[in-house]
Amino acid sequence: MRDGRLTRRQAIKAGLGALALPAIIPSSALGQGDRPGANERINVGIIGLGGRARWLAQHSLRNVAEVDVVAVCDIFRPRVDGFANDLQGDATWSKYDNFLEMIEQENLDGVLIETTTHARAWVTVMAMQAGMDVYIEKPMCLTIAEGREMVDAARRYGRVTQVGTQQRTIPINVWASNLVKSGALGRVDHVVAPNFTGPLTWTDEPEQPLPDGASDTFWDVWTNQAVMRPYHPQLHYGWAKWWDYDGGGKSFGVTGWGTHAYDQLQCALGTDDTGPVEVVLEEPVEFRSIWTDSDDMTLAGPRAKVTMRYANGTELRLHRDRVGNTLHGLGANFVCEEGEIEIERNQVSSDPPEIVQSPENPGPNDRDECYYHVLDWAQCIKSRGTCAADIEYSQRAHTLCYLVNIARDVGRVGEVLEWDPVAERFTNCDEGNAMLSRPRREGYELPG
Repeated sequence: MRDGRLTRRQAIKAGLGALALPAIIPSSALGQGDRPGANERINVGIIGLGGRARWLAQHSLRNVAEVDVVAVCDIFRPRVDGFANDLQGDATWSKYDNFLEMIEQENLDGVLIETTTHARAWVTVMAMQAGMDVYIEKPMCLTIAEGREMVDAARRYGRVTQVGTQQRTIPINVWASNLVKSGALGRVDHVVAPNFTGPLTWTDEPEQPLPDGASDTFWDVWTNQAVMRPYHPQLHYGWAKWWDYDGGGKSFGVTGWGTHAYDQLQCALGTDDTGPVEVVLEEPVEFRSIWTDSDDMTLAGPRAKVTMRYANGTELRLHRDRVGNTLHGLGANFVCEEGEIEIERNQVSSDPPEIVQSPENPGPNDRDECYYHVLDWAQCIKSRGTCAADIEYSQRAHTLCYLVNIARDVGRVGEVLEWDPVAERFTNCDEGNAMLSRPRREGYELPG
């Protein structure tokens, strides 16, 4: 008992099936107007308080009436205090720097895992093991094998999972995906998607002082499964660029925007639980830059076109270089027997244009881009249903991202690498199979 309340763990140990209702029910429990009562809302905590967590807290979470944020956590304590001070408003959030302590002490239904990519699987599996339903930011994993372990854990513990590829729930994206998937445009011959940029390799620099407010264990916990390196601000704050910590998590990166684009094409193709059978590197890998007229910035990194094929003959041409008004890197163009349709985030276009001029087209969403995604997660927590971006679907989309990186690293231009989507292994490339997982640093193994 803490302050007269049972913790979740104590309640489970005690085997309490129900508690007596109070004689007087507060008005907050009954709900007012369009806001569900407290007993109909879900309590969530946020783990990892960087920029993406700020966006979700400021926009998506506060707009979904079914969800109450009650606690926040980050291993860097100054970030916890700053996050709460800036965003909690009239609410009162409990603040933690240890996520397991937060889960034990708070009456949570689920947690949003907004950590660095390289720590995400470890936090996710431990949170699921501790009884949490999870909303997992993308990219959800660092390797294909790690992603499969996360799926297995979700099934083992019976958790509701939603991965942050929000195009799965944006109405216009759902409508357009179903149009392709239902065969309304005939058979899909091929899909054209961007040729995304891979991660960079970090070279150790002289150790820098830890930031003010960091604990003695901060850098060890932050490093998580990765190789322990000297602290440097460019690692701490720019981790998404580097191979040790992500697969290309920056804008127009393989696991950054690529996760969204490849999940979009998987969704529209109806291949949520499978993947390609062939992977071909079309050209030598080069360090190239691309200028984006929409964002007015230059993106640089290892790039090379990759082609994949599914068992039914549909071809994925991951070749597109331009990032501009016609393709900003978050979708794909589907070339079908009866026409073409390009599905981007919250927008679609087609040839002929009549395809998307249907009165059934819901049009662009005027809500926050993640509103429906968080709402879907909350509703599935209540119903115990399967979320639109279930962890298995995300595993398959992330697999495409890592197959791109592996094909480039193997470097066999023009050769067909045969991929078994059931076993999730190459049948003719041992070198590629060696890249399906990475050794984990002692103390940060995934729990079995």
